[in-house]
Amino acid sequence: MAINKVGSKGIEDGSVAAVDFAPGTVTDVKLNATQNLSSKTITLPNTSVTNGMLAGSIANAKLSNSSITASGTAVALGASITLNNEFVEWQSVITGNTTMVAGRGYFVNTTGGAISMTLPASASIGDFVAIKDYAGTFATNKLTILRNGHNIQGVANESLISTNRASVVLVYVDSTKGWLFTHEHNVADLAPKTAATGGTVATVGDFKIHAFTGDGNFVVSAAGPGVDFMVVAGGGGGGADRAGGGGAGGFRMASNLPVGVQTYPITVGGGGAAGTYPNQTPGVAGSNSIFSTITSAGGGAGAMGGINGGNGGSGGGGGGQGGPGGCSQQAGGSGNTPPVSPSQGNNGGLGSTPNPGGTPTDTRGSGGGGGASAVGGNAVTGSYPGSGSGGDGGAGTSAAPIFGSNPQPFYGPTNGVYAGGGGGGTRVGTNTGGDGGTGGGGDGGDPNAPTAGAGVANSGGGGGGAEGSPTYDGAAGGKGIVLIRYKFQ
Repeated sequence: MAINKVGSKGIEDGSVAAVDFAPGTVTDVKLNATQNLSSKTITLPNTSVTNGMLAGSIANAKLSNSSITASGTAVALGASITLNNEFVEWQSVITGNTTMVAGRGYFVNTTGGAISMTLPASASIGDFVAIKDYAGTFATNKLTILRNGHNIQGVANESLISTNRASVVLVYVDSTKGWLFTHEHNVADLAPKTAATGGTVATVGDFKIHAFTGDGNFVVSAAGPGVDFMVVAGGGGGGADRAGGGGAGGFRMASNLPVGVQTYPITVGGGGAAGTYPNQTPGVAGSNSIFSTITSAGGGAGAMGGINGGNGGSGGGGGGQGGPGGCSQQAGGSGNTPPVSPSQGNNGGLGSTPNPGGTPTDTRGSGGGGGASAVGGNAVTGSYPGSGSGGDGGAGTSAAPIFGSNPQPFYGPTNGVYAGGGGGGTRVGTNTGGDGGTGGGGDGGDPNAPTAGAGVANSGGGGGGAEGSPTYDGAAGGKGIVLIRYKFQ
């Protein structure tokens, strides 16, 4: 008969091995006592443990990592935390220049002076930094955000924050746009600003104005959206002996000329030399002024008696005749040569109208040089002898529409009006010379004031034409000027 029950004392310890049992013959019901498995080795089948095999929860203490870090704070698994805006890890108050780390926010205190915050040297899409004006002093002591090799708002330029209580968040997107402002509070203007050196610098409101009265360099260290400019060339010289006035130097002024971070050589054109006697030469054309892609042409030469005026930024005046008529009329030179748009100048005036017959007329008056905003005046023909006159120089143009109302530190004796034409000269009797155009043009000579006037320095004004007796020499044109303006704050 099979044995179906073994007493607790019927088998010696260790005498029954696992091989003595056929598979499946010993079941739970065959065991009537709880088995003590402590300190025993249990080998489980090589299968996965599923959720269904686990009863209850695993305590955090049983896990090697029982918390996570969010917004700089360790949070136990199963607990909750309120994350702040943008998940910013705010730092202690900053009082000096600092290089920022992505993901952090900075309370910046500029009470003690201006501060520069430098963006991270390397960045990936989604990296961000946050800045807050701690003491409300950015307007007094400004914050500069240094780009550290990246663009800001798509431009290779530092950013200047100058509004009290300003708050900004910058997020990096790519190498083209770089860091973009995604949150802007109490920020008046986040457009990139230009920074540069060169020439004589004046601060007018939120703008810097660089005045070049001679050759130099405009060195751009940070490039904003563009600069305003005025480029005036040297005025032409007046001719000798009843001669035309010199044409004004070319005048070009506009806004938003793009500039990059580089050095721009500046050329300021000199005024043309005067015509001289006894060689009876015309004046000499003025020289060009140049900034970046902008070239203004030198003013045309004032003619000597009996010839046409020279072409240039503005044309020189035509010369007068030598007697009571019968000769051809002398034309003024062409302005806006070479042509640009908008026009840089105007034509010179005509010499006296000859009289082919009948009552003699006085043809010894000469034309005025053209100016930036008006043609040179034609000579006035009167009865012979001695009642004709030279033409007035054409009027110049004011820089005020872009560079501001008078007075400005660089406006000088012309009160901000530039490139006036020189007056035409005349001779004999009561003839009168033409007045120089507003904007630095010199007066033409006549018997009562025989010495012609020179163009005003750094106005680009044309020189006055000569009278003829006793002073036969004309007058030199005025040197040009270059002005550059940009918003720096």
